[in-house]
Order: sequence, then structure tokens, then C-alpha cells
Amino acid sequence: MSLRNCSRCGKMFNYIAGPIMCEECKKALEDDFQKVKKYITDNPTASLKQITDDNNVKTAQIREWIREERLMFSKNSPIQLTCENCGAPIQTGRYCVKCKGAMANGLTNAFTKAKPELKRTLPKDEKGGMRFLDK
Repeated sequence: MSLRNCSRCGKMFNYIAGPIMCEECKKALEDDFQKVKKYITDNPTASLKQITDDNNVKTAQIREWIREERLMFSKNSPIQLTCENCGAPIQTGRYCVKCKGAMANGLTNAFTKAKPELKRTLPKDEKGGMRFLDK
């Protein structure tokens, strides 16, 4: 544990892990998220500016929740998101399902190619088992 200043309010607190925010600010941020989520559910055709103005939440914070896939917009929403890789329309996050799958496969293939051979073969004259040192 270490002492840190909250990135939101500046108050000192015991930092353990996660975002550098005190518990009060984390709770306030989660309350804001729930408020925005309910607002989007009740007003599916609201613009981003309208959402930020009516809920007193910064646009950057809403964009962060979208990237984290915590907020999802309907297909008839004026807020249109596109995949950062191929440009396909998406409802949440940064990438479409197809691009996510391709990236996951690429990472898996890269890992299997880079993985060293773990199996060790013994020379023919050397036997496996325990070895003892003579005293």
C-alpha cells in the first residue's frame, strides 16, 4: 500500500490497485455511470451533447465507458460508432466482432510460434533419474 493523491479530487488516500481515485470518487463515478446508462435506456435517440448536458458528465468520460464496452447504443441512435480497424458499424467498444477474432487469432499464432520447445532430449549415453555425488 502507498499514499497517493486522488486524480479527481486531490485528496490523499491509501492506494491499493486500479484507478488512482479515492473510494468516494470511485462511488461518485459509478453513480454517474448508472445515471448515464439509465438515461440512454430511457432516451435511445439522444445525442452525445444532450447526454453530457443532461447528466453533467464529461464527453471524455462517456467515450471511455464506450471504449470499455460498458455503454451500448441502439442501431437507431444518432451516435454512430465505427470499428477502428475496418470501419464497420458497431454499437460499443473499439473493434467489431470480426476484427476482435482476427486479432485474437493473430496473438494465438504469434504465441505458438514464439513458444520455445520445452521437451529436452537426453544424449544416448546419459540416463534420466537421480544423480548422487560421491563423497
